[in-house]
Amino acid sequence: MADLAPKGFPGMAAGARHVEQTGLDSVSVSDFVMGNGTPALEATVALSAAAAVTERVELRFALMVLPLRNVAWTAAQIGTLQHLSGNRVVLGVGSGGAPGTPFWQAVGAVPEGRNARLVSSLELLPKLLAGEETTLPDVPGGPTLTLAPAVPAPPVLIGGNSDGAIRRAALYADGWLPSMAPAATVARGTARLREIAEEAGRPAPSTTVWLHAGLGDEESVRTARAAFERSLVDMYGLSPEEAPLVPIGGTPKEAAERFAAYAEAGADHLDLVVDGGDWQRQVELIAEARALL
Repeated sequence: MADLAPKGFPGMAAGARHVEQTGLDSVSVSDFVMGNGTPALEATVALSAAAAVTERVELRFALMVLPLRNVAWTAAQIGTLQHLSGNRVVLGVGSGGAPGTPFWQAVGAVPEGRNARLVSSLELLPKLLAGEETTLPDVPGGPTLTLAPAVPAPPVLIGGNSDGAIRRAALYADGWLPSMAPAATVARGTARLREIAEEAGRPAPSTTVWLHAGLGDEESVRTARAAFERSLVDMYGLSPEEAPLVPIGGTPKEAAERFAAYAEAGADHLDLVVDGGDWQRQVELIAEARALL
């Protein structure tokens, strides 16, 4: 339930232990290495550090950008983390929100065709993780490989707020992972998700919402929340009326009411990026709010 972002954060191990000790149920890392000087941790390595010092919490990718990655190497990394953590991985994936950045260029990834590469990876990963002999049709020479030890495929969540992302989640995944969306938007998306899944004869996927949270009324929290709301308007196209509906703040009681509103909208899980203030205290306030539900 807490996204362990690197900015102002002392370390994955301390953060993951504190999240588990407060009774929250997951830690997550965003896979947004941009290569332009913006602080970012490589998600698989970061979650490995979290796995080493925890026993219970889920280890969530929120999300892994699959079109950036070789599918065989990705399967080996995910399989290793799943094996070493006792099958605690939840794999949020997406096609990439920042194509064309220096990191994309450096690894030879191109924006064109990234949604098709995402779907191809989703079809291959379960077979590779299960230890099945798998041919990689998109790799030159069409190599066939078998990975061991086999592990259970983690739940897969597809990120994105677009109609295409909702459709991919309904048809190929276990869950949908929208981000920075008001509860009303989540309610509409969840209804559409269930409709598409029913038409395809699939179980209705779960919904996890990725949000920012800064509880309390300290100046640093208010400043971080105001800056985030401006970014929602300037960078993500939300209206000035919608932007304040996304970050979760206030007292634990007020935050619990926001949690309940997202649950009523169809959210099964909230993945919260901690903004502003003392991060340890922020995690504790989020746990206090959750206990009020």
